[in-house]
Amino acid sequence: MSMEEMLQRPSAWLTLGEPHSPVVVSSRVRLARNIQGAAFPGWAGDEECKHIWQRLEEHVRACPSMQACASAEMSGLSMLDKLILFERHLISREHAARKEGSGIILREDEVLSVMVNEEDHLRLQCMRSGMDLRGTWELVNRLDSEIEEFESYAFSQHLGYLTACPSNVGTGMRASVMLHLPGLVMMNEMSPVAKGMAKIGLAVRGLWGEGSEAAGSMYQVSNQMTLGESETDIIGNLEQIVLEIVEHEKNARVRLMEHREHVLRDQIGRAVGILCNAHVLSSKEALDLLSNLRLGLDMGILGMKDVKVVDDLLILTQPGHLQKMEGRKLKADDRDQTRAMLVRTMLKNALQEGGKKKNE
Repeated sequence: MSMEEMLQRPSAWLTLGEPHSPVVVSSRVRLARNIQGAAFPGWAGDEECKHIWQRLEEHVRACPSMQACASAEMSGLSMLDKLILFERHLISREHAARKEGSGIILREDEVLSVMVNEEDHLRLQCMRSGMDLRGTWELVNRLDSEIEEFESYAFSQHLGYLTACPSNVGTGMRASVMLHLPGLVMMNEMSPVAKGMAKIGLAVRGLWGEGSEAAGSMYQVSNQMTLGESETDIIGNLEQIVLEIVEHEKNARVRLMEHREHVLRDQIGRAVGILCNAHVLSSKEALDLLSNLRLGLDMGILGMKDVKVVDDLLILTQPGHLQKMEGRKLKADDRDQTRAMLVRTMLKNALQEGGKKKNE
């Protein structure tokens, strides 16, 4: 399958074959690795980067874990395709800006992906839906070992894996979990939770990572320390903290229903009304309203024939995916109108009246 064919399909970011989860959306583990004896991408010349890309593309594609994959050099992708890959959390903004000598290798199911010559020579990533940090780590660790059959990594017995940014030295691991936390947001408790996470060495970021805002009440929680801790310790600590946050979110939803039910139902009802009738929707407004719709479904206030429709819309309403579906570049105003029409169409006849209280 070619990269172009893969980008024509719905994204696997939110629903990678697992049941819908009301709080934990997805788990991700990323490893930063560099080739021994080669300059970091930011210091290497164009010819050296091209040589490293060609070599690593061949070796990664040969790994058993990466069978049925596609690859593309950044210079061979359109700006729209790069935007789609970013919206699917498969490349970074920095990687999208690179051209020759940088690229991506992506498994067909999008669970495993490899960025070549971003900040480091290799950024290995595994992403799965729901709370599965350990399973995610096992998959990316296996790929890491397979690549080592072909390549020698830059490694120090004292420091661990050597990386372009000192913050990644050590394990080179960034483990993260995407959480949907509208209960904490509506109860005005998200800020204290984020500050508490920072005090224990965890980062709380928005939907699109570092520097982004938490649109749609989506938050990424990840480790910041990579030096002095083992991979299993990092995974175990993050897993424990995330489970505590999940309990806080569930508790917030219970308290919302008990003490602010009219406010909760009003916000969910307004979200339904706007989404089903609006003719203009910005990207942020769509995410925020879909977040309220998702909350209403999870709490049993609303019913829907196929809950996956909401998760699909969270990614399909993004600018890159909208334009890919239309097959042409759209101005901002046109995107807002197209987005509203897409939402109306997909939600038509999907919503049902619900009343059962559900706090999972």
